[in-house]
Amino acid sequence: MSPESPNRADIAFSDLAARQIEKLTAAQIHRLDRALVAISVRPDLGHLLRGGQLRDYRDDLDRVRVIYHVTVRQTIVVVGYVEV
Repeated sequence: MSPESPNRADIAFSDLAARQIEKLTAAQIHRLDRALVAISVRPDLGHLLRGGQLRDYRDDLDRVRVIYHVTVRQTIVVVGYVEV
């Protein structure tokens, strides 16, 4: 959990996700931030994908899709981002 807030998980980005984020507009980053806050508070929000390690979180209102996994230390690793 994050030292700043005991109720939120830390978030890290894979190399692919970091490269994707570099190409986003300010509006896209704002929508992604909202999704990341939701996931950091409730890491179980996303649906498990086949294989059971990756989770798929979609917010149709903000048109955001985040693929991530949660480590044993409750760190959320974002693997990729897609605008839906």
